[in-house]
Amino acid sequence: MTQPLNLVFCGTPQFAVPTLEKLLAAGFQVPLVLTQPDRPKGRGLELVASPVKQCAVGHHLSVYQPEKIKTNQELQDRLREIAPGAIVVVGYGRIIPKWMLDLPPYGNLNLHASILPKYRGAAPIQWAIARGEKVTGVSTMRIDEGLDTGDILLQQELGISDDDTSETIAPRLAEIGADLMVETLRHLQAGTITPMPQESAKATLAPILTKEDGRIDFHRTAQEIYNRFRGFQPWPGAFTKFRGKVLGVTAARPVEHGSPQASWGEGQLLLRGSQFFAGCGQNTALELLEVQPEGKKRMGAADFARGYRPTEDEKLGS
Repeated sequence: MTQPLNLVFCGTPQFAVPTLEKLLAAGFQVPLVLTQPDRPKGRGLELVASPVKQCAVGHHLSVYQPEKIKTNQELQDRLREIAPGAIVVVGYGRIIPKWMLDLPPYGNLNLHASILPKYRGAAPIQWAIARGEKVTGVSTMRIDEGLDTGDILLQQELGISDDDTSETIAPRLAEIGADLMVETLRHLQAGTITPMPQESAKATLAPILTKEDGRIDFHRTAQEIYNRFRGFQPWPGAFTKFRGKVLGVTAARPVEHGSPQASWGEGQLLLRGSQFFAGCGQNTALELLEVQPEGKKRMGAADFARGYRPTEDEKLGS
């Protein structure tokens, strides 16, 4: 029987935790875990350990949290002493330097939350949903010096339902990705996997999100706005302006057919009883179910309408 590999695990967010758990459960030895330094959080700005660190400590694993790795001699010495068969990287948040790529015989293996070459970059889950994809998935790949450009090892798809958000999809991708990484390592050891170069001409990018990505553009159709709303949960969410102040949209749904009014302006408000709509591109409408006025708590659309008394000659976005 093939001996389990000696691994170094590099990861930081909750998305990476199932992979570390599954590797340990499968019998792989993990003598070292690399994760980001503890960061201040909350009102008290207390230092908080990453989810991966918390998991590693719970399993009594050795944890190292360097601020930099490219020229870190201590890290180089430790990794050379461990001599891992592979380095597994899941959401670590650091560019892997060439000396580290060249160190293990099986290379540095990454779990990426998309079907590469689609959605290379920092936010693949969010952008897949925001762009209306019906299918996403996970890929294991051998990291090279490019941005998610390495050879693909294994992939597995996952369907996206109409009401899925980044928050509902991410845990499912993390679980199937964890199993896929274990399968990848076993196939590599058995010599039964053939790395497949990516077709870079088919690549799409998933850049890191900014606050501005959450601003609603009412020139888009209601479905496009809703897709972005689902994709950009929990941050940057969705927001617009009403009477010069920020108005967060915390629950909404598109009205594609039989709109309350066939041709109102983009961003124009319309109230029908307790329902609250905003006009969108191509004569579609977005029903606003819950909103959050600047400096206030979330409230249902009916409560907002009663409290603020918006009129149909007002528009969102200004």
